[in-house]
Amino acid sequence: MGERRLCAVVLAALLAGCGPATAATDAPAPPPARHAPDHALPVAVRTLTVDPSGSRPLPVTLWYPTVGGRVAPGRFPVVLHSHGLRSLPALHAALAVRWAAAGFVVAAPAYPHTNRRAARFSRADVRNQPADAWRVIRHLVRLDARAGDPLAGHLDVGRFAATGHSAGGFTTAGMFTSGHPARLRSGVIIAGGGLAGAFAGPGAPLLFVHGTADPVVPLAVGRAGYQRASGPKAFLSVLGQGHGEYLTPGRPGFEQVLATVTDFLRWTLYDDRDADRRLRSDATRPGVTTLDDRLADAGP
Repeated sequence: MGERRLCAVVLAALLAGCGPATAATDAPAPPPARHAPDHALPVAVRTLTVDPSGSRPLPVTLWYPTVGGRVAPGRFPVVLHSHGLRSLPALHAALAVRWAAAGFVVAAPAYPHTNRRAARFSRADVRNQPADAWRVIRHLVRLDARAGDPLAGHLDVGRFAATGHSAGGFTTAGMFTSGHPARLRSGVIIAGGGLAGAFAGPGAPLLFVHGTADPVVPLAVGRAGYQRASGPKAFLSVLGQGHGEYLTPGRPGFEQVLATVTDFLRWTLYDDRDADRRLRSDATRPGVTTLDDRLADAGP
């Protein structure tokens, strides 16, 4: 999920700049999303590889909602989730399964030089991961139009969110650059911070989540990224918690983080105003979590 050297090594490399993070030609403004599911749906999982013969192949794990053993009817917004150093998509399944059950398709790439099984591990390669994430998005846009694929016609390709933990949080920040396509409608940065060039594009809503006792990425790093973000934003503090134990079911703060992030995704990707209103109460539990809220009822 991350290491103590993340700030000393990754931050020094990444704050100097990051690789290209722009995407293909943007889609027209999406029509209003259909209503988010009002109950949890069963979830299935599959894997695919983006650019398998290229220089940076990307294995991707997909979680998606089902009904009767098949992809659930309708189109679902997509959440692109990025892992941290020496991690894997499977280690984020506790969140991914719950998000998929709430009505999202979750796509989690294994980045080539920072995942746990990388043959040539390199912290500095995080700077290239925003561009990798955009490759996944472009692939999913094509997949939605691919006749015969089970997910074809089920991806709402005008409504993406990016989320990520630790180095994956920095990856997420690096996607929100000047001129990023409007299909990237919101972001969640967990135990991460900003990059050079981040937060310069359209003011998409952003949610920051950070443990106040994080020994790997200090709270001040997350707060600095939050202050730089110019659009609607909120900062969820997990009191007394470290670098990510609150992402484990049963640990203090997990319920509040899960509920708050899910509310945020439903608001920004489904235009769910009830979720927007729930977010404040779900994010606040005395002694566990607090919320700095600057979302200000602005639309996504």
